[in-house]
Amino acid sequence: MSSPSRIAVLASGRGSNLAALLAARERGDLPVDFVLVASDKAGAGALRLAEAANIPTLALDPRSYPDRRAFDHDLFARLAASGAEWLVLAGFMRILDGEALTPWIGRMINIHPSLLPKYRGLHTHRRALEANDREHGASVHFVTAELDGGPVIAQARLSIEAGDDEQQLAQRLLPLEHRLLPAVLGLLVSQRLQWHEHAPLFDGQPLLRPLTLGDDGQLSTK
Repeated sequence: MSSPSRIAVLASGRGSNLAALLAARERGDLPVDFVLVASDKAGAGALRLAEAANIPTLALDPRSYPDRRAFDHDLFARLAASGAEWLVLAGFMRILDGEALTPWIGRMINIHPSLLPKYRGLHTHRRALEANDREHGASVHFVTAELDGGPVIAQARLSIEAGDDEQQLAQRLLPLEHRLLPAVLGLLVSQRLQWHEHAPLFDGQPLLRPLTLGDDGQLSTK
């Protein structure tokens, strides 16, 4: 029996997506070991969740480095030293140096609250409402040097309802994010999803369009 995959998580905020990953592990749905949770904010709730779960934590202050590149290279050196095989960005609110992340391409995923390629960057819920979109959602993608621009693996979708404001839309989307991220990580650690020649494969075939999260919590090509 193979040993669980080793995962490191980067988060800047309260850690709700980390909590979803931890819950999936506890249910037996996600055969992983979390070897490190790191943040750019010492007060991040994600760090407190990790401490409560006896997961090693790391907080680095970007202001103590001469520039972004120096911070990112130190951060990724420490991630490598943790023994992590996979890196999950779960609400990590920093643009990463392309050179620093290069060794992790194909082993690093991010969850983003929009239907990429729409609305890269910040304020995604507001931008969807301002555009009068009928549909919104979340995406998990492989991380590359392009901001929110790596190949999209899977998406969860929801209809925008009359009267939705930015906060309501965010709150309705969050439960879908909490199902989407563990589902994608499960495909990675089971090797059903793989990175091959700068592109994703799903069950050995090129992933030509994002997988879709169904009502049953499963990902499919439908």
